[in-house]
Amino acid sequence: MIRPLLIAALLLPSAAFAKDGDRKQTKPKPTQHCSGGKIWNKKTNACVRVQSNLLDDDTLYGAVREFAYAGQLDNAQSALKAMSDQTEDRVLTYWGFTTRKKGDMDGGMKFYRQALAQNPANITARSYMGQALVQQGKIAEAKSELQAIRDYDGADTWAEISLANAITSGASYNY
Repeated sequence: MIRPLLIAALLLPSAAFAKDGDRKQTKPKPTQHCSGGKIWNKKTNACVRVQSNLLDDDTLYGAVREFAYAGQLDNAQSALKAMSDQTEDRVLTYWGFTTRKKGDMDGGMKFYRQALAQNPANITARSYMGQALVQQGKIAEAKSELQAIRDYDGADTWAEISLANAITSGASYNY
């Protein structure tokens, strides 16, 4: 049975990025249609190249999610490289996600573990790591991550719902 919150979690736009992971993470809504790996800069009202001196980390993070959702993993990683703090757990989480989606499962898992060492309450990292565990057929370990998400007050969040769905269906998400 599909939970009503699953529909809401997947359809409503994300408003805030919590330090412990995106509590209401949804499909990223494109800010503008830029091409060639460029990112929309609100200050200049133009598409710009990924450069840390032109874009703040929150804008870059949003671009990482947009690129990842669009399957532009190289562009997502370019935006990640431009972020100022490479040890921040949300940066490590998306390094894990993009690395895993590019086919390096072990490298992705390494980044997820680093993100969780920085912030054990990062429910997004736990969800993505759990989805990777599902891909590897490690369902018991994925269920442990699901329980950890709930233990960190992540019940009824995107992180919990998407991992529970992955455990049930075997499908993971692209954002």
